[in-house]
Amino acid sequence: MKDLLKDRDAWSLANCSIARALEIVGNRTAMLIMREAFFGTRRFDDFAKRVGIGEPAAAARLKELTAAGLLERVPYQDPGQRTRYAYQLTQKGRDFRAVIVALRQWGDTWAADEHGPPVVVRHENCGAPVHAVLRCGNGHDVRPGESFVDAGPGLIRVDPDSPGSSGG
Repeated sequence: MKDLLKDRDAWSLANCSIARALEIVGNRTAMLIMREAFFGTRRFDDFAKRVGIGEPAAAARLKELTAAGLLERVPYQDPGQRTRYAYQLTQKGRDFRAVIVALRQWGDTWAADEHGPPVVVRHENCGAPVHAVLRCGNGHDVRPGESFVDAGPGLIRVDPDSPGSSGG
């Protein structure tokens, strides 16, 4: 096993998955809209109110998250009213749940005030708190120091001695 981090000058992060994810959800408003979507918020006005933003900001973020495929617009119509659109999580959006859980867990530990976390998400079957864990594909929990970085299929290798190469 070779730890790729020992040879960082030989590869580039030009196509970094973390950077690409942050391009989609890397601002406060987008993350809070996703939080609200997981809490069941569906309507435009409710997103704006619950996130505490104006309608233009809500419209922009919802449009971006929809374009990125995390949310989709679905028509609904209240009796006697025109057709409007609600937002629901797509599969891509539902897969973002682990990120929200991990971020909430970190915030509960390191950013909550003296009263503690405002909400606790619990497992419906047993009532235990839900938390994020790192687990390998074979089902083993992975603790700090028990992993290494390996080349993925999208790794871009660079020549660290070539002119203009940043090495990552």
